[in-house]
Amino acid sequence: METLTETEYRLMVVIWEKQNLTSMELVNICMTKFAWKKSTTYTMLKKLEKKGMIKNDSTVLQILVSKKEYENQEKRKVIKKYFKNSLPDFFVAFAHEKKLSKEDIDELEHIIAEYKENLDD
Repeated sequence: METLTETEYRLMVVIWEKQNLTSMELVNICMTKFAWKKSTTYTMLKKLEKKGMIKNDSTVLQILVSKKEYENQEKRKVIKKYFKNSLPDFFVAFAHEKKLSKEDIDELEHIIAEYKENLDD
């Protein structure tokens, strides 16, 4: 799955939110939301199809990749690219940038405890 440009991502957000759209419905939404011409929307749809995000099936847009799936893939790419695939390195870098509150730390400890419990399964 390829990374989307910012514009492609914004368009996919509309598609994910609305779901079950026809290409013509999307054209109308994009005219209002982005001030795009019909041709711009169709060009963007072709790019999204080429990247395997959607399928334009008889003018009905079929979502092939969920928002969660796409965003998780992008998060994994960042961790791999900048942190040598090390989640602890990512966490340390993040923690240095943002002062963690007691609530943040408690939540992280809870998440880690749940993962530890599930390791036995």
